[in-house]
Amino acid sequence: MTDRVKYWFEQCEYDIESAKVMFKSHRWLYVVFFCHLTIEKALKAYYELKENKIPPYIHNLRLLAEQSGIYELFSETQKDFIDKIQPMNIQARYPSYKDEMYKTLNLDICNNLISETEEMVKWIKKQ
Repeated sequence: MTDRVKYWFEQCEYDIESAKVMFKSHRWLYVVFFCHLTIEKALKAYYELKENKIPPYIHNLRLLAEQSGIYELFSETQKDFIDKIQPMNIQARYPSYKDEMYKTLNLDICNNLISETEEMVKWIKKQ
């Protein structure tokens, strides 16, 4: 594993821990944001490992997964999770969506997002 791949996975771990801190303080929008970042960085680590080049400067999880070749290995559940979390991250960034988004999030949903994120990262690491 190269230093850059290690870097991506270290950042990945940092971000999931940040999601957990935000969870404890009930900052739901940031839980979503950090879960997205966690998966993004895991996908970039995989991309760098498989393609042996710097991953593209994009935040689209599905596109990163497709470009790295891992998307075709995803289960339908994993594909659904990627498709679910992608728009949540974007909506959490813009004021017009924040209030609506916040109303859809709660302790259970965010707890599940963290668990699903951890499972996804664990699976990506195994690949």
